[in-house]
Amino acid sequence: MEQELIELEDIKETKRKRKEMKSEKSEEPETKKEQSIYDLPGVGAATAEKLMAVGYTDLMSIAVASPGELIEATGMGDAVAKKLIAIARSNLEMGFESGEELLKRREKVIRIKTGSKALNTLLGGGFETGAIVECFGEFGSGKTQIGHALAVTVQTVEKDAVAVYIDTENTFRPDRIIQLAKGAGLDPDQVLKNIKVARAYNSDHQMLLAEKVEDLIKKQGLNVKLVVVDSLTAHFRAEFIGRGTLAERQQKLNRHLHVLAKLADRYNFCVYVTNQVMAKPDMFFGDPTQAIGGHIVAHASTFRVYLRKGKKGTRVAKLIDSPNQPEGEAGFYVDESGIKDVE
Repeated sequence: MEQELIELEDIKETKRKRKEMKSEKSEEPETKKEQSIYDLPGVGAATAEKLMAVGYTDLMSIAVASPGELIEATGMGDAVAKKLIAIARSNLEMGFESGEELLKRREKVIRIKTGSKALNTLLGGGFETGAIVECFGEFGSGKTQIGHALAVTVQTVEKDAVAVYIDTENTFRPDRIIQLAKGAGLDPDQVLKNIKVARAYNSDHQMLLAEKVEDLIKKQGLNVKLVVVDSLTAHFRAEFIGRGTLAERQQKLNRHLHVLAKLADRYNFCVYVTNQVMAKPDMFFGDPTQAIGGHIVAHASTFRVYLRKGKKGTRVAKLIDSPNQPEGEAGFYVDESGIKDVE
């Protein structure tokens, strides 16, 4: 009899523990399964392959796309494209976030330093990832030299960091990279291996190369931390001539910058673009130098820096626009080993 009572108590205890475990499991938040584009209703294998072939590999890329982009990529109808975007957005958390959460995300931002402390301080510690930094100035003001220097120094911020250099004016020089690498105490051969260079022959090619950066990250697994476009406006300026083509040029340039900004934010790399200038003939007082691209480039750039020649071979960088830094100037000079402070 006692044995039966003991067994009965054991059964009750086992049931109680199972009940507790069940209640604990129910209290635990369920981990949401990460959905792919194949999970979207109405997307078959053929449509999914078309989307993935042009870079729409996950729900986020579809959620932030416009209906026109999806129609162009797959040939689907307008109503289907809008429905697809709406479903993708509903499956993602795309609402507001607190300032505290944003501050935590900002901790991932990396600042790529140059050899000039004054220039680094001007930009709040260096060239910021997740942002577009535009440097404009006349020829010989140091725009390309900064691009070369950043392609070298970015490799000191993280292991296997890669720089992508989109060259539109045939300005990239491997021998200059070797000089800068030696000046920074790095292995020149390894530095050159970690710089991916592509020559853009027209504006369409330039835009295509910018989109291909995502393939380097996703398909080749490269740790891209810098994208240099030298220069941003050369092809656009040459191909779109006269006031009649201005609207088309600006729209195309805006789309190009939008792609660069989206990728920079998504993959946390810095976009450094150089820009050409023109002289305003109706400017009688002050500096007549003005950047090409108008308000489109000005609004798209997170930081804008005006470079000009100083005394005795020095260069002066003036911060024109920044979301968090005051306007100011910094002097520097460029020698064989890199960018240095003016003594």
